[in-house]
Amino acid sequence: MQSRTVGVEEELLVVDPATRSVTARANVLIRENAERSRGSAPRQASDELDEELFRHQLEIRSDPSRDIDNVVRQVLDGRRTAGEAAAAHDLAVVVSGSVLLALEEPVVSDNDRYRDMAETFGQVARRGTTCGMHVHVGIESEEEGVRCIDRITPWLPILLAASTNSPYSEGSDTGYASWRTQQWSNWPSAGPTEAFGSVAGYRRACARMIDSGAARDSGMLYFDARLSEGQPTVEVRVLDATTDAQDVGFLAALVRGLVETAAVGRWPEQVPRWRAEELRAARWRASRYGTSDRLLDPMSGELRPVREVLAALLELVADRLEIAGDADRARAGMERVLAATGATRQRAAHERTGSLEGVVDDLVARTAGSWASPGGS
Repeated sequence: MQSRTVGVEEELLVVDPATRSVTARANVLIRENAERSRGSAPRQASDELDEELFRHQLEIRSDPSRDIDNVVRQVLDGRRTAGEAAAAHDLAVVVSGSVLLALEEPVVSDNDRYRDMAETFGQVARRGTTCGMHVHVGIESEEEGVRCIDRITPWLPILLAASTNSPYSEGSDTGYASWRTQQWSNWPSAGPTEAFGSVAGYRRACARMIDSGAARDSGMLYFDARLSEGQPTVEVRVLDATTDAQDVGFLAALVRGLVETAAVGRWPEQVPRWRAEELRAARWRASRYGTSDRLLDPMSGELRPVREVLAALLELVADRLEIAGDADRARAGMERVLAATGATRQRAAHERTGSLEGVVDDLVARTAGSWASPGGS
């Protein structure tokens, strides 16, 4: 049986290296890239730069692929595309889950939908700059997709813990490994979901969110895992944007393994039904501590050492990892995130340099280094 396709979307920050602050010039980079590529051969997704809610952000993406190495290569190509457009204007791009230095009043992108979102959601939108990594896994049907979402939800906090890369926000040490998760949770349509039970149940919940005004449209249904609009995938949205290339591959492989196991693999028979408040607690703990402390076990609901919980996740999806050729990647990735996540590396840079400006410099260097030397950190 073939492994399913995977696609990755990643959000980037546009930074002025002189001030280390984000700058509202993403539109300039998008225009620069379009001009550079005019008349060129047919393009991959990684050649494109997309706007985000605010003009200090960009989005890059990969085409769907069954090969995780190819997905990672395309993500890094997208970073290079953004980085070269930025360098032409003495700017840089950074992969981090949050804005590190003080953020002035953000500039909304020139887009009617985004302007309406900013006006409707006020301060939630204005202080809502976060950067995530979204992983899409192919599904056979909406019915299969909803079944997968219902099954994988208690495991998503473990993936979040492994991805944490946002300990600092707007000049402060938040005390969290993923402050992005806490910021993102302010959106009324964001977060974990209880079991929907069916496609009809999923669509009913979505309609109520939109009818209530909590979501402007289906694109604003910011569930931690959702059916993607316009393409046959389950989209997992719980991850911080992660700077290091090896982490991108590890997380993408784990997400695919989890979705495939939920769809066609050996799923545990006695999985407890998680209530919304329990899911929020698991998500909070992963956001707060990352891989530095215990996490809630999806099977027992009890706190267990993070190594045991991660190992249990790898064991759950082991068959699918073997079929995809990702078993060694997953084992090495687990040891890697247990030793250091993106949040750990940001804190190490702060200790080494003594300032958040030093952390930004480190992120600029490591982001650029990721496409210059894909196998390194």
